[in-house]
Amino acid sequence: MKQTYLINEGNPRLLLFFAGWGTDETLFRHYRPEGCDFMLCYDYRTLDFEAAGLARYEEIRVVGWSMGVWAATQCLAGQECLSAVKSSVAINGTPWLADDRRGIPVAIYRGTLEGLSPVSLHKFLRRMCRDTVAFRSFLAITPRRPLEELRDELANAYALFSQRPADSGFAWTQAVVGENDRIVPPQNQLNAWREMDVPVRTTADAHYQEELFAHYLQDGLWTNS
Repeated sequence: MKQTYLINEGNPRLLLFFAGWGTDETLFRHYRPEGCDFMLCYDYRTLDFEAAGLARYEEIRVVGWSMGVWAATQCLAGQECLSAVKSSVAINGTPWLADDRRGIPVAIYRGTLEGLSPVSLHKFLRRMCRDTVAFRSFLAITPRRPLEELRDELANAYALFSQRPADSGFAWTQAVVGENDRIVPPQNQLNAWREMDVPVRTTADAHYQEELFAHYLQDGLWTNS
């Protein structure tokens, strides 16, 4: 896993964001939440998470998106820094990485992995976005990680998921479910969060929705749930 500060100014508060599969800082560096440091986590070929540096923060807000919801669930379970976590919001993802009722259906996940190519990746990214306009905007800032790296991330994440329980001790305080998500079926998300008794906010958003990130990574971070 990669952990990188997008803002590191010695603030007493931290936004800790676990992004989705295939991402890097390119998609998120333009968000500038005020009054806090901002750490981005991505690349889940491993779940090696360095938590020691988080002890200095008085308040931490956790946001997970897509595959990052699963990764955060795994990485933060049992960490001493959890005492500083004031909220944790899961966006369009669940602690079940691949599950026919509570995540991405297993056949779809494995099919994405086995058939990954430049063409299939392009189609996947298109399905993340609400419409052609949103997709064009996304392409202007899309990460450029190598295809083999993305394949390894899918494969390694699936292997790790198969070895570890999904609900391993990290409590989410809210889930956001986009009704137009074409990556993680909305009904599966609802199934997962109802099972875990987590409050759900439903929206009309797609899997990748810039307005969601603008709110949860910047404008409404410290004032709204």
